[in-house]
Amino acid sequence: MEYRYLGRTGVKVSEFSLGGASFGSRASEEESIKIIDEALDFGINLIDTSNIYGKGESERIIGKALKNKRQEVVLATKFGAEAADQVNQSGASRRWIRTAVEQSLSRLQTDYIDLYQLHLPFEFVAYEEILLTLNDLVKEGKIQHIGTSNHLGWQIVQAQNISDRYGFQRLASEQTPYSIINRKMEFELAEVAQRYDLSLFVYSPLSGGLLTGKYKAGEAARSDSRAAVLKGYADALDPQSADNKHKFEVIDQLQQLANESGMSLANMAIAFTQAHPAVTSTLWGPRTFEQLKSYMSGAQTRLGTDVLDAIDDIVPPGKRIDDKEQTWMPHWMNTERRRRHVY
Repeated sequence: MEYRYLGRTGVKVSEFSLGGASFGSRASEEESIKIIDEALDFGINLIDTSNIYGKGESERIIGKALKNKRQEVVLATKFGAEAADQVNQSGASRRWIRTAVEQSLSRLQTDYIDLYQLHLPFEFVAYEEILLTLNDLVKEGKIQHIGTSNHLGWQIVQAQNISDRYGFQRLASEQTPYSIINRKMEFELAEVAQRYDLSLFVYSPLSGGLLTGKYKAGEAARSDSRAAVLKGYADALDPQSADNKHKFEVIDQLQQLANESGMSLANMAIAFTQAHPAVTSTLWGPRTFEQLKSYMSGAQTRLGTDVLDAIDDIVPPGKRIDDKEQTWMPHWMNTERRRRHVY
């Protein structure tokens, strides 16, 4: 396992990290703890979660699993994407951030969070207010470092400039989707991260399962696959949809390349994310222990120049094959923000 610096903090994190999105929802507590223990034994030292995963269950399970191992782990969680029914129980206000961090600390059974991340950009609070609050929490020792998730390059630049102007804690990381068929990160964000001293944590390296090798263009998805289980809700995964024809043709080309290179498509896809020099760590989000073991089996895979060049020929750098992979929609894309008058 290779370990790399988290921004300019001096803290080192593993090249692969464990994401807890399935813990307490798609993975039972017992299975989740088994996954966590195995990941730590493998050398992973960064575990990432959010206060919304499993409605807080992910944090609770991770806290239980790490009760006697806290010093071994760089623990990261997120706030700001809550869908609360009550007023002032979500978002990025000073009031809510202070409430959210206390809730996370309690569920995680820890005195401090190593990396506290704003899960999504938040329209209605100025970055000055958010950064001031996070800076206060750093001074109080409740969090060590701060980061973002799903942000655009200009937002990160704005936040870093505000921190520099007022002497606030600077962002140490950004978490963003990145895969062979979703290379949009390369167009701008990778360069911003390197120029502004951020680590990039990349998630969805298999594009929601599309790059596992189990889907074929025009063929029905297996009954136990995510595409079948979520049919009607996750149309981007449906290999029989006419809208997805080009995407699955591209995936077939990638599968052929992986076969010719003597590796699985999944291993090639994960290794691809590690080939970019701006990437600090690739997040694994296993739902089962077997999935974790499959990730681990390909962890040493490295792609040569010939394979990377061939991937570039199939999916050009900076290109996202399917815009349905957009993980969030910025507020300025709302109808009332795109039209001068709405009748």
